[in-house]
Amino acid sequence: MASNQIQIFDTTLRDGEQVPGCKLNTSEKVELALALEDLGVDIIEAGFPISSPGDFASVEAISKVIKNATVCGLTRAVQKDIEVAAAALKHAVRPRIHTGIGSSDIHIKHKFNTTREDIIERARKATILARNLVPDVEFFAEDAGRADLPFLAKLIETVIAAGATVVNIPDTTGYCLPHQYGEKIAYLVNNVPNIDKAIISCHCHNDLGLATANSIAGAIAGARQIECTINGIGERAGNTSLEEVVMIIKKHHDLGLFTNIKTEKLNPLSQLVSDTMRMPVQPNKAVVGANAFAHSSGIHQDGFLKEATTYEIMTPEEVGAGGSKIVLTARSGRSALAHRFLKLGFEFNRNDIDTLYSEFLKVADKKKEVLDEDLKAMATQFASA
Repeated sequence: MASNQIQIFDTTLRDGEQVPGCKLNTSEKVELALALEDLGVDIIEAGFPISSPGDFASVEAISKVIKNATVCGLTRAVQKDIEVAAAALKHAVRPRIHTGIGSSDIHIKHKFNTTREDIIERARKATILARNLVPDVEFFAEDAGRADLPFLAKLIETVIAAGATVVNIPDTTGYCLPHQYGEKIAYLVNNVPNIDKAIISCHCHNDLGLATANSIAGAIAGARQIECTINGIGERAGNTSLEEVVMIIKKHHDLGLFTNIKTEKLNPLSQLVSDTMRMPVQPNKAVVGANAFAHSSGIHQDGFLKEATTYEIMTPEEVGAGGSKIVLTARSGRSALAHRFLKLGFEFNRNDIDTLYSEFLKVADKKKEVLDEDLKAMATQFASA
Protein backbone atom coordinates (compact mmCIF):
# COMPACT_ATOMS: atom_id res chain seq x y z
CA MET A 1 0.00 0.00 0.00
CA ALA A 2 1.25 3.49 -0.86
CA SER A 3 2.25 5.40 2.26
CA ASN A 4 -0.25 8.16 1.49
CA GLN A 5 -3.22 5.88 0.73
CA ILE A 6 -5.96 5.66 3.34
CA GLN A 7 -7.56 2.24 3.26
CA ILE A 8 -11.30 2.35 3.74
CA PHE A 9 -12.60 -0.30 6.12
CA ASP A 10 -16.39 -0.42 5.89
CA THR A 11 -18.31 -1.81 8.84
CA THR A 12 -21.85 -1.00 7.65
CA LEU A 13 -22.68 -4.73 7.70
CA ARG A 14 -21.39 -5.22 11.24
CA ASP A 15 -21.31 -2.06 13.38
CA GLY A 16 -23.89 -0.37 11.16
CA GLU A 17 -26.28 -3.29 11.52
CA GLN A 18 -26.23 -2.84 15.31
CA VAL A 19 -28.72 0.01 14.93
CA PRO A 20 -32.04 -1.14 16.45
CA GLY A 21 -34.44 -2.21 13.70
CA CYS A 22 -31.77 -2.42 10.98
CA LYS A 23 -31.16 -6.18 10.98
CA LEU A 24 -30.23 -7.52 7.56
CA ASN A 25 -30.75 -10.99 6.15
CA THR A 26 -28.04 -12.81 4.20
CA SER A 27 -29.24 -11.83 0.73
CA GLU A 28 -29.43 -8.17 1.75
CA LYS A 29 -25.92 -8.33 3.20
CA VAL A 30 -24.56 -9.93 0.03
CA GLU A 31 -26.20 -7.23 -2.12
CA LEU A 32 -24.69 -4.46 -0.02
CA ALA A 33 -21.28 -6.17 0.13
CA LEU A 34 -21.14 -6.32 -3.67
CA ALA A 35 -22.11 -2.64 -3.86
CA LEU A 36 -19.40 -1.76 -1.33
CA GLU A 37 -16.81 -3.64 -3.38
CA ASP A 38 -18.00 -1.79 -6.48
CA LEU A 39 -17.61 1.50 -4.57
CA GLY A 40 -13.93 0.69 -4.04
CA VAL A 41 -13.93 -0.20 -0.34
CA ASP A 42 -10.69 -1.95 0.66
CA ILE A 43 -12.02 -4.01 3.59
CA ILE A 44 -15.59 -5.15 4.24
CA GLU A 45 -16.38 -6.18 7.81
CA ALA A 46 -19.07 -8.72 7.02
CA GLY A 47 -20.23 -9.56 10.53
CA PHE A 48 -19.57 -11.23 13.89
CA PRO A 49 -19.68 -14.94 12.96
CA ILE A 50 -20.08 -16.47 16.41
CA SER A 51 -22.93 -14.14 17.37
CA SER A 52 -25.60 -16.15 15.52
CA PRO A 53 -26.01 -18.83 12.83
CA GLY A 54 -27.39 -16.11 10.53
CA ASP A 55 -24.32 -13.94 10.95
CA PHE A 56 -22.05 -16.92 10.29
CA ALA A 57 -23.99 -17.71 7.10
CA SER A 58 -23.78 -14.07 5.96
CA VAL A 59 -20.01 -13.86 6.47
CA GLU A 60 -19.59 -17.18 4.65
CA ALA A 61 -21.82 -16.08 1.74
CA ILE A 62 -20.02 -12.75 1.39
CA SER A 63 -16.66 -14.53 1.46
CA LYS A 64 -17.74 -16.56 -1.56
CA VAL A 65 -18.71 -13.62 -3.79
CA ILE A 66 -16.20 -10.85 -2.95
CA LYS A 67 -13.14 -11.06 -5.20
CA ASN A 68 -11.16 -7.85 -4.67
CA ALA A 69 -11.83 -6.48 -1.20
CA THR A 70 -10.65 -8.07 2.04
CA VAL A 71 -13.50 -9.77 3.92
CA CYS A 72 -13.29 -9.39 7.69
CA GLY A 73 -15.01 -11.16 10.58
CA LEU A 74 -15.14 -9.76 14.12
CA THR A 75 -14.30 -11.78 17.23
CA ARG A 76 -13.60 -11.34 20.89
CA ALA A 77 -10.21 -12.45 22.17
CA VAL A 78 -11.70 -15.91 22.74
CA GLN A 79 -10.52 -19.14 21.13
CA LYS A 80 -13.96 -20.32 19.99
CA ASP A 81 -14.80 -16.92 18.47
CA ILE A 82 -11.61 -16.94 16.45
CA GLU A 83 -12.00 -20.52 15.23
CA VAL A 84 -15.62 -19.88 14.15
CA ALA A 85 -14.59 -16.70 12.31
CA ALA A 86 -11.85 -18.58 10.46
CA ALA A 87 -14.40 -21.20 9.40
CA ALA A 88 -16.80 -18.54 8.13
CA LEU A 89 -13.98 -16.89 6.17
CA LYS A 90 -12.54 -20.05 4.63
CA HIS A 91 -13.82 -19.19 1.12
CA ALA A 92 -12.55 -15.59 1.16
CA VAL A 93 -9.87 -14.58 -1.33
CA ARG A 94 -8.51 -12.15 1.26
CA PRO A 95 -9.71 -13.14 4.75
CA ARG A 96 -9.07 -11.07 7.86
CA ILE A 97 -9.86 -11.86 11.48
CA HIS A 98 -10.57 -8.78 13.61
CA THR A 99 -10.01 -9.69 17.24
CA GLY A 100 -9.43 -7.65 20.36
CA ILE A 101 -10.15 -6.77 23.94
CA GLY A 102 -10.72 -3.76 26.20
CA SER A 103 -7.73 -1.52 26.87
CA SER A 104 -9.00 1.20 29.22
CA ASP A 105 -8.87 0.74 32.99
CA ILE A 106 -12.65 1.23 33.03
CA HIS A 107 -13.07 -1.83 30.80
CA ILE A 108 -10.32 -3.84 32.48
CA LYS A 109 -11.81 -3.34 35.94
CA HIS A 110 -15.55 -3.26 35.35
CA LYS A 111 -16.03 -5.36 32.20
CA PHE A 112 -13.31 -7.98 32.63
CA ASN A 113 -12.60 -7.75 36.37
CA THR A 114 -8.94 -8.47 35.71
CA THR A 115 -5.51 -6.84 35.46
CA ARG A 116 -3.55 -5.07 32.75
CA GLU A 117 -1.10 -7.97 32.66
CA ASP A 118 -3.89 -10.47 32.01
CA ILE A 119 -5.29 -8.31 29.22
CA ILE A 120 -1.91 -8.24 27.48
CA GLU A 121 -1.60 -12.03 27.75
CA ARG A 122 -5.12 -12.62 26.40
CA ALA A 123 -4.42 -10.26 23.53
CA ARG A 124 -1.14 -11.99 22.71
CA LYS A 125 -2.69 -15.47 22.67
CA ALA A 126 -5.69 -14.37 20.60
CA THR A 127 -3.46 -12.71 18.02
CA ILE A 128 -1.18 -15.74 17.71
CA LEU A 129 -4.18 -18.06 17.28
CA ALA A 130 -5.79 -15.83 14.66
CA ARG A 131 -2.51 -15.44 12.76
CA ASN A 132 -2.14 -19.21 12.64
CA LEU A 133 -5.53 -19.40 10.90
CA VAL A 134 -5.36 -16.44 8.47
CA PRO A 135 -2.48 -14.31 7.15
CA ASP A 136 -4.15 -10.98 7.95
CA VAL A 137 -5.06 -10.17 11.57
CA GLU A 138 -6.41 -6.90 12.91
CA PHE A 139 -6.34 -6.28 16.65
CA PHE A 140 -8.71 -3.79 18.29
CA ALA A 141 -7.85 -2.19 21.63
CA GLU A 142 -11.41 -1.40 22.71
CA ASP A 143 -11.92 1.97 24.41
CA ALA A 144 -8.41 3.05 23.46
CA GLY A 145 -9.76 6.60 23.49
CA ARG A 146 -9.75 6.46 27.30
CA ALA A 147 -6.78 4.10 27.78
CA ASP A 148 -3.55 4.91 29.59
CA LEU A 149 -1.04 5.75 26.86
CA PRO A 150 2.03 3.81 28.09
CA PHE A 151 -0.13 0.73 28.68
CA LEU A 152 -1.78 1.09 25.28
CA ALA A 153 1.64 1.34 23.64
CA LYS A 154 2.78 -1.84 25.42
CA LEU A 155 -0.38 -3.67 24.36
CA ILE A 156 0.02 -2.61 20.73
CA GLU A 157 3.72 -3.59 20.72
CA THR A 158 2.78 -7.02 22.09
CA VAL A 159 0.11 -7.82 19.48
CA ILE A 160 2.27 -6.65 16.58
CA ALA A 161 5.04 -8.94 17.84
CA ALA A 162 2.42 -11.72 17.99
CA GLY A 163 1.51 -11.21 14.33
CA ALA A 164 -1.09 -8.42 14.07
CA THR A 165 -0.92 -6.76 10.66
CA VAL A 166 -3.35 -3.95 11.57
CA VAL A 167 -3.86 -2.29 14.97
CA ASN A 168 -7.20 -0.62 15.58
CA ILE A 169 -7.27 2.28 18.05
CA PRO A 170 -10.99 2.78 18.71
CA ASP A 171 -12.54 5.82 20.32
CA THR A 172 -15.31 3.45 21.33
CA THR A 173 -17.36 5.97 23.29
CA GLY A 174 -16.75 8.96 21.01
CA TYR A 175 -15.09 10.76 23.93
CA CYS A 176 -11.90 12.18 22.42
CA LEU A 177 -11.43 15.64 20.99
CA PRO A 178 -9.69 15.67 17.59
CA HIS A 179 -6.39 16.96 18.92
CA GLN A 180 -6.44 14.33 21.69
CA TYR A 181 -7.12 11.49 19.28
CA GLY A 182 -4.45 12.73 16.87
CA GLU A 183 -1.95 12.97 19.74
CA LYS A 184 -2.82 9.40 20.78
CA ILE A 185 -2.02 8.10 17.30
CA ALA A 186 1.17 10.18 17.18
CA TYR A 187 2.21 8.79 20.57
CA LEU A 188 1.90 5.23 19.26
CA VAL A 189 3.82 6.12 16.09
CA ASN A 190 6.66 7.47 18.22
CA ASN A 191 6.63 5.05 21.16
CA VAL A 192 5.85 1.57 19.78
CA PRO A 193 9.17 0.20 18.46
CA ASN A 194 7.60 -2.20 15.93
CA ILE A 195 4.77 0.09 14.78
CA ASP A 196 6.20 0.08 11.25
CA LYS A 197 5.21 -3.60 11.00
CA ALA A 198 1.47 -2.82 11.11
CA ILE A 199 -1.11 -0.38 9.75
CA ILE A 200 -2.74 1.88 12.34
CA SER A 201 -6.52 2.06 12.03
CA CYS A 202 -9.03 4.63 13.33
CA HIS A 203 -12.43 3.46 14.55
CA CYS A 204 -14.30 6.45 15.94
CA HIS A 205 -17.82 6.74 17.29
CA ASN A 206 -19.99 9.82 17.04
CA ASP A 207 -21.37 10.29 20.56
CA LEU A 208 -20.18 13.91 20.62
CA GLY A 209 -20.39 14.44 16.85
CA LEU A 210 -16.61 14.17 16.43
CA ALA A 211 -16.16 10.80 14.69
CA THR A 212 -15.18 12.21 11.30
CA ALA A 213 -12.95 14.93 12.76
CA ASN A 214 -11.20 12.41 14.99
CA SER A 215 -10.63 9.99 12.10
CA ILE A 216 -9.07 12.71 9.96
CA ALA A 217 -6.90 13.79 12.90
CA GLY A 218 -5.77 10.18 13.22
CA ALA A 219 -4.90 9.97 9.53
CA ILE A 220 -2.91 13.20 9.73
CA ALA A 221 -1.00 11.73 12.67
CA GLY A 222 -0.08 8.56 10.77
CA ALA A 223 -3.04 6.16 10.69
CA ARG A 224 -3.54 4.61 7.25
CA GLN A 225 -6.90 2.90 7.68
CA ILE A 226 -10.24 4.48 8.61
CA GLU A 227 -13.17 2.36 9.79
CA CYS A 228 -16.52 3.84 8.82
CA THR A 229 -20.07 3.19 7.68
CA ILE A 230 -22.32 4.43 4.89
CA ASN A 231 -24.43 7.33 6.21
CA GLY A 232 -22.53 7.16 9.50
CA ILE A 233 -24.91 4.55 10.91
CA GLY A 234 -23.89 2.44 13.88
CA GLU A 235 -24.13 1.79 17.59
CA ARG A 236 -25.70 4.63 19.63
CA ALA A 237 -24.99 7.90 17.76
CA GLY A 238 -23.22 6.07 14.94
CA ASN A 239 -19.78 5.72 13.42
CA THR A 240 -17.49 7.75 11.24
CA SER A 241 -19.32 8.48 7.99
CA LEU A 242 -17.59 6.93 4.96
CA GLU A 243 -18.76 9.61 2.55
CA GLU A 244 -17.52 12.39 4.83
CA VAL A 245 -13.96 11.13 5.34
CA VAL A 246 -13.62 10.22 1.68
CA MET A 247 -14.70 13.66 0.47
CA ILE A 248 -12.58 15.46 3.08
CA ILE A 249 -9.54 13.58 1.81
CA LYS A 250 -10.50 14.26 -1.82
CA LYS A 251 -11.14 17.97 -1.32
CA HIS A 252 -8.18 18.71 0.96
CA HIS A 253 -5.29 18.04 -1.42
CA ASP A 254 -2.93 19.59 1.14
CA LEU A 255 -3.29 16.46 3.28
CA GLY A 256 -1.43 14.50 0.59
CA LEU A 257 -3.75 11.51 1.09
CA PHE A 258 -6.06 9.56 -1.18
CA THR A 259 -8.55 6.67 -1.20
CA ASN A 260 -9.67 4.24 -3.89
CA ILE A 261 -13.35 5.15 -3.50
CA LYS A 262 -15.35 5.93 -6.66
CA THR A 263 -17.04 9.00 -5.23
CA GLU A 264 -19.68 9.26 -7.97
CA LYS A 265 -21.23 6.09 -6.48
CA LEU A 266 -21.64 7.57 -2.98
CA ASN A 267 -25.18 8.92 -3.30
CA PRO A 268 -26.66 5.83 -4.98
CA LEU A 269 -25.10 3.57 -2.33
CA SER A 270 -26.26 5.88 0.47
CA GLN A 271 -29.82 5.50 -0.82
CA LEU A 272 -29.46 1.73 -1.21
CA VAL A 273 -28.29 1.38 2.41
CA SER A 274 -31.05 3.68 3.61
CA ASP A 275 -33.72 1.70 1.75
CA THR A 276 -32.36 -1.74 2.67
CA MET A 277 -31.86 -0.93 6.36
CA ARG A 278 -35.02 1.19 6.58
CA MET A 279 -32.96 4.00 8.08
CA PRO A 280 -33.76 7.45 6.61
CA VAL A 281 -30.89 9.83 5.88
CA GLN A 282 -31.34 13.17 7.64
CA PRO A 283 -31.89 15.91 5.02
CA ASN A 284 -28.95 18.02 6.26
CA LYS A 285 -26.53 15.07 6.27
CA ALA A 286 -23.16 16.07 4.82
CA VAL A 287 -22.46 14.89 1.25
CA VAL A 288 -25.51 12.62 0.80
CA GLY A 289 -28.39 14.44 2.51
CA ALA A 290 -31.31 15.68 0.39
CA ASN A 291 -30.34 19.27 1.19
CA ALA A 292 -26.59 18.88 0.65
CA PHE A 293 -26.85 20.77 -2.65
CA ALA A 294 -30.00 22.80 -1.96
CA HIS A 295 -29.94 26.61 -1.75
CA SER A 296 -32.83 28.60 -0.27
CA SER A 297 -31.31 31.85 1.01
CA GLY A 298 -31.48 34.71 -1.48
CA ILE A 299 -27.87 35.72 -0.84
CA HIS A 300 -26.68 32.14 -1.39
CA GLN A 301 -28.86 31.66 -4.46
CA ASP A 302 -27.60 34.84 -6.09
CA GLY A 303 -23.97 33.87 -5.51
CA PHE A 304 -24.51 30.29 -6.63
CA LEU A 305 -26.24 31.34 -9.85
CA LYS A 306 -23.32 33.63 -10.68
CA GLU A 307 -20.64 31.06 -9.82
CA ALA A 308 -21.41 27.65 -8.27
CA THR A 309 -18.17 27.51 -6.27
CA THR A 310 -19.26 30.50 -4.19
CA TYR A 311 -21.37 28.11 -2.12
CA GLU A 312 -20.48 24.57 -3.28
CA ILE A 313 -17.08 23.07 -2.50
CA MET A 314 -17.95 19.92 -4.45
CA THR A 315 -20.27 19.27 -7.35
CA PRO A 316 -23.34 17.03 -7.11
CA GLU A 317 -21.87 14.97 -9.97
CA GLU A 318 -18.75 14.19 -7.91
CA VAL A 319 -20.83 12.28 -5.38
CA GLY A 320 -23.56 10.99 -7.68
CA ALA A 321 -26.26 13.40 -6.50
CA GLY A 322 -29.08 14.46 -8.83
CA GLY A 323 -27.95 18.06 -9.06
CA SER A 324 -28.06 21.37 -7.23
CA LYS A 325 -31.46 22.73 -6.24
CA ILE A 326 -32.76 26.28 -5.96
CA VAL A 327 -35.51 26.08 -3.36
CA LEU A 328 -37.89 29.03 -3.46
CA THR A 329 -38.97 30.34 -0.04
CA ALA A 330 -39.71 33.73 1.49
CA ARG A 331 -35.92 34.09 1.90
CA SER A 332 -35.31 33.79 -1.86
CA GLY A 333 -34.42 36.78 -4.00
CA ARG A 334 -35.25 38.09 -7.45
CA SER A 335 -32.39 36.33 -9.24
CA ALA A 336 -33.57 32.92 -8.03
CA LEU A 337 -37.14 33.73 -9.05
CA ALA A 338 -36.06 34.85 -12.54
CA HIS A 339 -33.90 31.70 -12.86
CA ARG A 340 -36.82 29.42 -12.00
CA PHE A 341 -39.21 31.22 -14.33
CA LEU A 342 -36.66 30.83 -17.14
CA LYS A 343 -36.36 27.09 -16.47
CA LEU A 344 -40.14 26.88 -16.78
CA GLY A 345 -40.06 28.66 -20.13
CA PHE A 346 -41.04 32.17 -19.01
CA GLU A 347 -38.64 34.98 -19.87
CA PHE A 348 -39.38 38.22 -18.02
CA ASN A 349 -37.48 41.53 -17.93
CA ARG A 350 -36.31 43.18 -14.74
CA ASN A 351 -39.46 45.30 -14.33
CA ASP A 352 -41.64 42.23 -14.78
CA ILE A 353 -39.67 40.35 -12.15
CA ASP A 354 -40.05 43.27 -9.72
CA THR A 355 -43.83 43.08 -10.13
CA LEU A 356 -43.91 39.31 -9.93
CA TYR A 357 -41.62 39.29 -6.89
CA SER A 358 -44.23 41.15 -4.83
CA GLU A 359 -46.78 38.49 -5.71
CA PHE A 360 -44.23 35.75 -5.09
CA LEU A 361 -43.58 36.98 -1.53
CA LYS A 362 -47.31 36.90 -0.74
CA VAL A 363 -47.41 33.24 -1.76
CA ALA A 364 -44.07 32.46 -0.06
CA ASP A 365 -45.25 33.86 3.28
CA LYS A 366 -48.11 31.36 3.25
CA LYS A 367 -46.12 28.28 2.17
CA LYS A 368 -42.88 26.58 3.24
CA GLU A 369 -41.82 26.27 -0.39
CA VAL A 370 -43.10 27.86 -3.59
CA LEU A 371 -43.52 25.13 -6.20
CA ASP A 372 -43.49 25.15 -10.00
CA GLU A 373 -47.28 25.04 -10.22
CA ASP A 374 -47.46 28.19 -8.09
CA LEU A 375 -45.05 29.95 -10.45
CA LYS A 376 -46.98 28.82 -13.54
CA ALA A 377 -50.20 30.20 -12.08
CA MET A 378 -48.42 33.45 -11.25
CA ALA A 379 -46.98 33.76 -14.77
CA THR A 380 -50.33 33.01 -16.41
CA GLN A 381 -52.12 35.58 -14.26
CA PHE A 382 -49.40 38.18 -15.00
CA ALA A 383 -49.62 37.58 -18.77
CA SER A 384 -53.38 38.02 -18.76
CA ALA A 385 -53.34 41.19 -16.65
